[in-house]
Amino acid sequence: MRAARLHEYTDDMSEGLTVEEIDRPEITRSDEVIVEVEGAGWCQTDNHIIEGMWEQYVPQSLPMTLGHENAGIVAETGNEVEIVEEGDPVICHPVQTCGTCRACRQGETMYCENQSFNGLTTDGGFADYLLTNERAVIPLPDGVDPTDIAPHADAGITAYHAAKKAVRKLNPGDHAVIVGIGGLGHIGVQVVDAMSAAQITAVDIKDSALELAEEGGADHLVNPEKEDVREFVDSVTDGTGAAQVLDFVGADVTTEYAPDITAAGGDHHIIGYGGHIHEPAQALVNGEFSYVGNIVGQYTELQELVALVEQGDVNLHTSRYELGDVNTVAEKLEHREIDGRAVITP
Repeated sequence: MRAARLHEYTDDMSEGLTVEEIDRPEITRSDEVIVEVEGAGWCQTDNHIIEGMWEQYVPQSLPMTLGHENAGIVAETGNEVEIVEEGDPVICHPVQTCGTCRACRQGETMYCENQSFNGLTTDGGFADYLLTNERAVIPLPDGVDPTDIAPHADAGITAYHAAKKAVRKLNPGDHAVIVGIGGLGHIGVQVVDAMSAAQITAVDIKDSALELAEEGGADHLVNPEKEDVREFVDSVTDGTGAAQVLDFVGADVTTEYAPDITAAGGDHHIIGYGGHIHEPAQALVNGEFSYVGNIVGQYTELQELVALVEQGDVNLHTSRYELGDVNTVAEKLEHREIDGRAVITP
């Protein structure tokens, strides 16, 4: 089968992955599932993996097939798999869990002590076929296209995971600020809008991204290259600040917004990454706000997100590319030339 493989880390996205022929995966355990990939979303994390940013955090054996936002059609199952069968359309949670460790028994998918993460620690879905397991696949409702929904496996669930935490603390009349309306951010806007009565301010340096945010339910739009974000938020919140800030960029310039735009007792959720937090301890004490880390959500949260999609509350803005275009997609994302999410169609 064909697969887009990472052989060595590089900052040059034009030659990051190599499309080559490798053996199709085989079932070796009774709970395993092979999925014929219909769509695999391209994530900024894929760029970071190519750069080697994740090497110090997780074990990676190269060469490796990337792609952690996967959906498709079940091609084969182990003899004990019950929830899906050959021919079923599915979306795949990126993490394959053991089900027996303490974290798994508590439902904390991302904390599994024995996890494998497609496209990060084991082969992913930028390929004709993907090997996963029964605990990771979610059957799709009738009428939901696997190619269209694929990015929800990470972009959607990560945005949903953060937004769900935020909306628990958002009351009618509160304000939420969403920074970065890209592949995750445009989903985050829709989830906050669907699940709360808060006013939403969207922040992005691209006017096309802000238009996407407005379509998704944002009430206020601000471009940092044209207006001062701190002054804008102060104005629309009557000096109170935002009860919840969802930062889908995670750069130094965006984490620095927190002391000035977050309301007392509020949270600045870090979802995007690459930058740092350099704030005096006194700023957190004085404002009593919190920085909150976020990573891909639970299996059950992906189920909940699929329900929102089925209800029409969340829509992905996607563009499709063939497997041979993987490096072109990586370059486009690096230069902020993709609105919404790019989907690879092997």
